Order: sequence, then structure tokens, then C-alpha cells
Amino acid sequence: MTDMLVKLYTLPPLEPELAAQSAQGIMIRRVIPPEKHFVAPWVGKFFSAYWQSETEIAFTRTPPTCWIAVENKQLIGFGCYDTTAKGFFGPTGVSEEVRGRGIGRTLLIVCLHAMRMEGYGYAIIGGVGPAEFYTKAVGATIIEDSTPGLYDGLLRQVLNADKPATG
Repeated sequence: MTDMLVKLYTLPPLEPELAAQSAQGIMIRRVIPPEKHFVAPWVGKFFSAYWQSETEIAFTRTPPTCWIAVENKQLIGFGCYDTTAKGFFGPTGVSEEVRGRGIGRTLLIVCLHAMRMEGYGYAIIGGVGPAEFYTKAVGATIIEDSTPGLYDGLLRQVLNADKPATG
């Protein structure tokens, strides 16, 4: 999977994204450290052990570099940055049952705005799946010859341990 580049100085405005989620009863907010032992295992259970590890790193940053989507006091999505490497967005994911409501797009945009506020001019989206989504949402462009990139030699290639963690 290839990497993509995003210009953080040309992002869509954040407020309309947050307002649209709020109108649906969804709160998008930065995590706080006491939530680590809930959020990280949830990521591992519904996505992967690798993403759980990255999410745990997001909790070590000050401020934490993980944002969550909450509906009816339930975690339904997350987005992180500066976990695998500085300047990288991801991992991110939304519960299957609530996909298609713009939650992933909002988590992406809020994380990228946070990166911009922290002084980044550009962000890298590492190992993307849905490249079209990122191009449409934030104008991301493919970084040529970026596969496997930073992930070359990742132990899962040796251990084949890409299995979801148990919660």
C-alpha cells in the first residue's frame, strides 16, 4: 500500500464538519489519558493489534494525538497521528455499523487540523487503502515509489501476526 501527501494549508474548514456530526448526536473530541485502557483495546478488538500499538503511542504524546467519535456514550471511531512516525496520519477507523455518516472524514480533518496547529505544513497518510477517499476529502496525492516505505521489514511480514487483538 502506498503513502499519500496532504497540504495542511489547504484543508477544508473544520467547523462545518464538527457541526454536521454534532447534528447527528456525535461528539468528536481528543482523548484524555485515563481513556487509554478503554480506547486502545477497542481498536485492537475491532481493527488490529498493530493499530492498537499505534493508538497506545498516541496516548503518550502531550497532548494525546488521538481523537475519537462518541455516540450515545459509545466509542464509534478513532483517528491518530504522529504514532508510527512524526508527520504521519493514522491509524483511523470507524465501526462498521455507523460507516457512511461522514465520521471518518471528520476524524481525518480534525486530526489534520490539529497537525497544522502543531506546526506541520504537510502530512503523510501512510499505507493507505482507500486512496480515492483521501483525494476527495483533503486533496491527498500519491507519493510515488512509497511502497513499502516506512513499513518495510515490519515484523508482521516475518511473523504473519496480523490478527486482531482480543478485548
